Parts: sequence; C-alpha cells; structure tokens
Amino acid sequence: MLVNEQIRAKEVRVIDPDGKQLGIMSVRDALQEAAERNLDLVAVSLNAKPPVCRIMDAGKYKFEQSKREKEARKNQKTITVKEVKVRPNIEEHDFQVKLRNAKRFLKSGDKVKATVMFRGREITHPELGQKLLNRMAEELADLGSVERAPKVEGRNMVMVLTPKSK
Repeated sequence: MLVNEQIRAKEVRVIDPDGKQLGIMSVRDALQEAAERNLDLVAVSLNAKPPVCRIMDAGKYKFEQSKREKEARKNQKTITVKEVKVRPNIEEHDFQVKLRNAKRFLKSGDKVKATVMFRGREITHPELGQKLLNRMAEELADLGSVERAPKVEGRNMVMVLTPKSK
C-alpha cells in the first residue's frame, strides 16, 4: 500500500472520501488536496492507467484491510486428506468399520484416501482390490464422489474420494 510521498506516478485519478471522482490531476495537486482535508492520499489501484488514488485516513484503511483479511482467514476451511487402509481379504465387519470411518471423514468435509495394501503374492490379484474399492465408492456415493479412480501404486491400490458440496 503506497501512501502520500511513496506514490511515484506523474498523474493519478483522485477519489474523495465520499467516493466522488475529482478527476485526473498531478500527484502534487492531489497531495495538496489531501493535506487541506487533513487526510492521506492512498494508492488504491496501481495497475490502472492512470493509477487510482483515494483521499482517506491511511491508518483507518490499514486497520479495515487487516480486519477483512482476518475475517477471510477465519472463514477458510482447510481440507485434509484422511486415509482408510484395508487388505484385499478383509472380513465384512472390518470393512463396515472402515466404511463408517470414511463416512465420518466425508461428513466432516475431509477428502478420503482409500488404500488396499497387498502383501506377498496378493499383488497378482489386483482385481480383488479393484472390486473392494469400487464397492466402497458405491456405498459412499451419497456423501462423496471419486476424485481419483483406483490405481496401483507399488504394492498398494489407491483411490481418492472428495466430499460432495451441500
């Protein structure tokens, strides 16, 4: 944020404290206008041709801006990726427990990374992992959608689910 003498442009478009345009004038004239009102000349948009400046209280503007940024940070939700690991020959009850965990994660707005871990020669039957992950995706279809389809990565098969927006 550039204020008063920090503004280096030759000419600027000036807006008064009420929001009325005063027109294009030299920086010197704009600074004089601001000084007469006991306020500062603040550069609002430097990218415009000519740059747009506003006559206002710089300290108050800085405070308002920091307040807005703080509010925006507060309303931001960080999305984390939670992982659910299963084996290809998982029992039904264990599968239901993992499914319940995945549902809970999706409801709380987190992504779910479902991983089928293969040991030893189990990797020769990737269709078992595929079937398991497809079943999980079907059961969770009302809460989330598949972001990344099941894919073998080393000794694991991974699928990513994202929560559906309400």
